Amino acid sequence: MGFGDLKSKAGQDALNEYLADRSYIEGYTPSQGDNVVFSALSGAPGAGLPHALRWYNHIASYGNDRNSFPGQKKDLSTYGGKGAEPAASKKPVDDDDDDDIDMFGSDDEADAAFEAEKKKRVAEYAARKAKKPVLIAKSNIIMEVKPWDDETDMKELEQKVRSVETDGLKWGSSKLVPVGYGINKLQIMCVVEDDKVGTDFLEENITAFEDFVQSVDIVAFNKI
Repeated sequence: MGFGDLKSKAGQDALNEYLADRSYIEGYTPSQGDNVVFSALSGAPGAGLPHALRWYNHIASYGNDRNSFPGQKKDLSTYGGKGAEPAASKKPVDDDDDDDIDMFGSDDEADAAFEAEKKKRVAEYAARKAKKPVLIAKSNIIMEVKPWDDETDMKELEQKVRSVETDGLKWGSSKLVPVGYGINKLQIMCVVEDDKVGTDFLEENITAFEDFVQSVDIVAFNKI
């Protein structure tokens, strides 16, 4: 007589009881029977229905591939109920050794298949994630480099500053800013990769030109 209304508690209880010793609605592999019954549910069975919940999670893992399951779709009422298991799904019994029959072997097979499918999907997700470009954090820095006096060759000073090179550092535009008494300071911009270049590195390497540079000030520091 089937499971009845699978959106009701009675229908889901019947489904749980039916799947107590079965892995699938019909046979030992997913079929359109599983697809039809799965589609009739409004969501996952509760935790109090372990057999139905195990089956539901396994079928749900196939996503839209459920529509490609083998077999033909039949009316929901034709599935379930006592004696509904098709002959193709029944295991032959050896009358001489009944104790060797494992009534729950199919559950082990289903669990193994579910775990294999889950591992496959996790691996596929990890592979897709690995292909995504890594975001490189960068900053835009503006520095002011002060000379000792008005006799300092500012062009040569700028050449000294730009001679500081390292991976993750790119120099930008510059200009001279009057300080007074004929003295100009060099205002220069650079872009750095945060993990590779810090302000300490820039200040130490620029002030190393002690014959030209009196001091270095960071006047702007903005994340890009």
